[in-house]
Amino acid sequence: MIDLRQLQALSAVAAEGSVARAATRLGWSQPTVDYHLRNLDRLVGADLTTRSTRGSKLTTAGALMLERGSEILALSERALTDVRDLAQLGRIRLRFGTFPTAAARLLPGITTRTRELGIELDATLEEVSPLVTRVNQHMLDAALVYAAVGYQLPFRSEVHTTRLFTDPMQLALPEEHPAAQRQSFDREAMLALSGDSWVMGSTPGDTLDDLVREVFLAEGHQIEVAIRTDDYSVVLGLIAAGLAVGIVPSLLGTRPPEGVVLRPIEDPRFARELILAAPAGPGGPSAAVRQLAEAVRRSISALG
Repeated sequence: MIDLRQLQALSAVAAEGSVARAATRLGWSQPTVDYHLRNLDRLVGADLTTRSTRGSKLTTAGALMLERGSEILALSERALTDVRDLAQLGRIRLRFGTFPTAAARLLPGITTRTRELGIELDATLEEVSPLVTRVNQHMLDAALVYAAVGYQLPFRSEVHTTRLFTDPMQLALPEEHPAAQRQSFDREAMLALSGDSWVMGSTPGDTLDDLVREVFLAEGHQIEVAIRTDDYSVVLGLIAAGLAVGIVPSLLGTRPPEGVVLRPIEDPRFARELILAAPAGPGGPSAAVRQLAEAVRRSISALG
């Protein structure tokens, strides 16, 4: 079994570039660092470091071990912090990430509900792609993300995902648009907008943007993107000015600004699934993460 001191020694050598400097960094003797590195080599069955007159560096196997080992060290430190907080304060802290649309409407309710359960949230607001990266690297304990229906986000195998809500997308058009008189949009009516300018997200990897492009490309249409932004207030402002059309989530609410009309889309693909993702062991997510999931569900229900 891996000894955490073996991983600490490997991490220090990677950071300092020599065993001697790694020993100073850790406050250990050089023979102690050597001892843990040799034991880790034996355990793996391969050399994890190479040494020369210029110092020490990691082999390819060593780099992989460091990547996984850094996660283990972070989790062990997190476990100590959580248990100490619970023992001393009676509360647990969760590093929680969410995307801005959800934060605007859901985060106050989620925070209130988790606090009642003894869970404090350290909240981070980012777009979906960086949130996925942070969860994969165990830099977040949980993240609320979204994906278009049928699309998979690139989570690692150890990340547990819970689908919480399906959020239908709406077509947003200028009030003076000729198609604004329609009460809903089927596939044919959507394709008729291929000549319009569209507003799309600015962050790569947005599955909803991918879906829109794929639907039009399947019929031989290349849509024109007028502007890219992840700020829905900017999206709606541009649409109100008659500069573009776009799709927006129902989670934003049903009261658009003056000059904008919202219409339902009949194609069920035009929806996003809200997903809670969390690194988890064989037994699934922690009790705190499960309570967080329930707090998210209740906050969504409270919006009606």
